[in-house]
Amino acid sequence: MWSYTSSDKTHDETLQTEILCNYMISGIQLLKMHILNTYHGLENFTSLVEHHELQLDPSKLDMLLALVQSNEEGQVCYQELIELMSSKRSSSFRRAIANGRRTLQREILLDETGLGLYKRFVRYVAYEILPCETDRRWYFHQNRLCPPPVFIAVVTIVQIIVFMCYGIMLNKWVLQTYQPDFMKSPLVYHPGHRAQVWRFFSYMFMHVGLEQLGFNALLQLMIGVPLEMVHGILRISLLYMAGVLAGSLTVSITDMRAPVVGGSGGVYALCSAHLANVVMNWAGMRCPYKLLRMILALVCMSSEVGRAVWLRFSPPLPSSGPQPSFMAHLSGAVVGISMGLLILRSYEESLQKQCSWWVIIFSFITFLLFAIFWNIFAYELLGVQIPPPP
Repeated sequence: MWSYTSSDKTHDETLQTEILCNYMISGIQLLKMHILNTYHGLENFTSLVEHHELQLDPSKLDMLLALVQSNEEGQVCYQELIELMSSKRSSSFRRAIANGRRTLQREILLDETGLGLYKRFVRYVAYEILPCETDRRWYFHQNRLCPPPVFIAVVTIVQIIVFMCYGIMLNKWVLQTYQPDFMKSPLVYHPGHRAQVWRFFSYMFMHVGLEQLGFNALLQLMIGVPLEMVHGILRISLLYMAGVLAGSLTVSITDMRAPVVGGSGGVYALCSAHLANVVMNWAGMRCPYKLLRMILALVCMSSEVGRAVWLRFSPPLPSSGPQPSFMAHLSGAVVGISMGLLILRSYEESLQKQCSWWVIIFSFITFLLFAIFWNIFAYELLGVQIPPPP
């Protein structure tokens, strides 16, 4: 049996009225009349939908079915209905959905027919990123073009423009760091310019050469754009920039004489988070050839790290100084496996309500404060011989 009962009848009448008005705006007026202490069979509910000629969101109707199935008495509590209609899904709400979803026999998203080009792309993204069929259906029906996934695209375009400018200026497109004038850029992180704080971020726009730029741009667009489409610009930009900042700070601590260039810290944060999420949800991921693609991604990422290690320890030209460090790659991967994995596993959940999120934030802030004090005091105390800044 269907039922809509209030789990908390002490709610203020004003709050109830406001919520019911929101239901009307959402186009589900029939639910407003039957929220409190009213019971309906499935056939009755279906007839109500047809009688009122309402086009209910398919994903929300799917969630409503799952919520009813998850309850032994076949009831939906007031708070669950509020979360469903307001598109806010707490952890308990998601667990109820998951429990009820196991008993529902509904067509999977791949069976949808008659889709346009954009909707087919959205479905492709859903299966690439999300491990749960309920989440995929939710994302597919909730997806909107506004706001568009612009962060990764803008970062990639700026990186290409900066590289083209320096390539023309230096007349060199591979191993640009061998050119002494390359290190004179105000964007490169150099240990001799640690006081210029923007360099801890701006180095992501500079690249060693065409090979590093091509690798980073390709991964950013292939993985970063779908992630941004699903999880939003705020979360993905936070993850990317956290990887970038962790990369330069780690280099300043572990490889104190070396500069650093390239967006590898942010790229490896995105890639590591996505790969870890795929591994931990292996059975639920429906992306094609996932094992082959996983192996290929790991080989490519390992090769890029190997190239960076070779470049760091290859004999530098006398006038160029030490070559860029590879530690940004590793620190970016650590950020992705920790912070990034939690973000990707919290699709449309509030991060602020999760204890593990605050543990990660506290750890990152602690690392940040330690790195700041290290950069202020450690270089002089340890007597590090920094190459003269260009």
